[in-house]
Amino acid sequence: MKNSFNPNSAFMFALAAFVILFVLAQAVFFLVRAIRRAHAIGIKKSLIRKTIGSTALFSLAPAFSIMLGVVTLAKILGLPLPWIRLSVIGAITYELPAATSTVNALGVPLSETVTDASVFSTIAWVMTLGIMASIILTPILIKKIQRGIVKIQTKDAKWGDIMMTSLFMGMISAFSGMVFSHVREGMPGLLPVAVLAVSALVMGFCGLLVKKAHLDWLENYALPFSMIAGMLFASCAAGAFGAL
Repeated sequence: MKNSFNPNSAFMFALAAFVILFVLAQAVFFLVRAIRRAHAIGIKKSLIRKTIGSTALFSLAPAFSIMLGVVTLAKILGLPLPWIRLSVIGAITYELPAATSTVNALGVPLSETVTDASVFSTIAWVMTLGIMASIILTPILIKKIQRGIVKIQTKDAKWGDIMMTSLFMGMISAFSGMVFSHVREGMPGLLPVAVLAVSALVMGFCGLLVKKAHLDWLENYALPFSMIAGMLFASCAAGAFGAL
């Protein structure tokens, strides 16, 4: 067992804690500087407190989605790595598919925690290197991309909307391929499709409540609600399927 590895070791937790504390220190540093600057330009203390409170409350919505992603990945990769990836620089729409694809390619069961060091490092490298392009290219190309989009929308607003919708649907299609790729395998292949349908229905219902009932606060929580509904459905469906 020379490749034996514990993803929940004290070293991994210490590494994760160091990264998280470093990021929190940055947040506190800029928060203090922002408060000092606000006082310097004469902004009222009540407005400063209100802004800080509303911003903190707004951050809870994406935090729920991140927490669900950490819980999902922790079953396979332990807690420290998902904690680092999803709380600092990763995105749940990328980390989950990247980890799942790598696990499937290596033939590792999704129901067990990875204890092989080579497998764990492979998954970690895929999750890390795959996202680096967006980190490096975004600062370099963002201005050109924005100018191009503004130019198209200014010249023809309708075509600009169509292009943005097409880009979004292209991204969704890339993720949907993972869901529909095993539909011919019977119930195990149909379960992800059913989970997707349930999550989409919950998201659509939340959208209707926001639009028709004017529950604007729900807009920030629609994603975590749909994810929770999909996970609950997946657990119940998998349990019922296993009992048959």
